[in-house]
Amino acid sequence: MKTSPMSGARERGFMLLEVLIALLIFAVGVLGLVGLQANAVRQSGMAQYRADAVMLAGELAGQMSASARDFPTLSAQFSSASSGPGYVAWKARVNAVLPGASGYPPLVVITEVPPLPALVGASSVPAVGLSSSSRVAITVRWRLPQDTAGDPVRNHTMITEVRP
Repeated sequence: MKTSPMSGARERGFMLLEVLIALLIFAVGVLGLVGLQANAVRQSGMAQYRADAVMLAGELAGQMSASARDFPTLSAQFSSASSGPGYVAWKARVNAVLPGASGYPPLVVITEVPPLPALVGASSVPAVGLSSSSRVAITVRWRLPQDTAGDPVRNHTMITEVRP
């Protein structure tokens, strides 16, 4: 079988074209991996801030449980409405740990929960040995440095009950 001299010239560039296409596919794959790595690093940083917010809310709940646990004392010491000494010290710690938290002060709302007979309206049943407890809602808020003004404020809310 005879080959024409022109067929070899056409086939010579075909191998180079295959190599260039393979390099293009490889480059696109590497760029995709670099993008995934950057996203993983960003998500890891945001997870750290969320973990810090959970830790700070748990820390305040622990301080409340270790103090006098009656409603008037908890409200005076830790409520954001009263700006008690316990709240002010904890708020300073939140501002030091979470970025942008100073512009969004944490909220600590403490409500008194009456004992069960008072809740169900059984006023004829004496509440012997029962005392009211306090429901505490702690909301920690922050904003990351890369967040824009249109981004929502990041927050973590913890609701717990403190019994005397």
